[in-house]
Amino acid sequence: MKKVALFAILILTVSLASTGNNLVTKGQSNSAFGNYKIEKLDDHMILKAKQLDQYLISYENSDVKVIVAIDKQKKCKKYYILSDQIPVQYECNGTYFGLKKIDKELINSGYQTSMEQLNREEFFHQRVLTSEMVGTIDHLILIASYYPGLFKDQIAKVS
Repeated sequence: MKKVALFAILILTVSLASTGNNLVTKGQSNSAFGNYKIEKLDDHMILKAKQLDQYLISYENSDVKVIVAIDKQKKCKKYYILSDQIPVQYECNGTYFGLKKIDKELINSGYQTSMEQLNREEFFHQRVLTSEMVGTIDHLILIASYYPGLFKDQIAKVS
């Protein structure tokens, strides 16, 4: 009887999680973009025959929506920031986590880092965000917090 009850609770938990909100975390961006919300998306991106998990970062004071596709590498991960404004990538290489221009594969797909729209000082400041080994959620939080700084002019919606 205990096994049946545990199995029923497990099925209920899984069904609630799959039909419910995919909210991963939320917090403050410390920018004009305001609070952010990170949600896991159900669909995946295919790149180099790999299925990449995707997350959506949205901000309360901005219309900017950011898709983050995560490519698991041997040492760590690449986080492709797919935005029509400023596509970039953050990379964890086993030594540090920081910002880079977008990989060639994504440039060929139409994503390119525009240096004209980019806050160059902030770009170089974000080359290394941390040398601590942290997990995916911590990396997503760093991205949500620091990404708005890459805009020369912080784009906020008018209320």
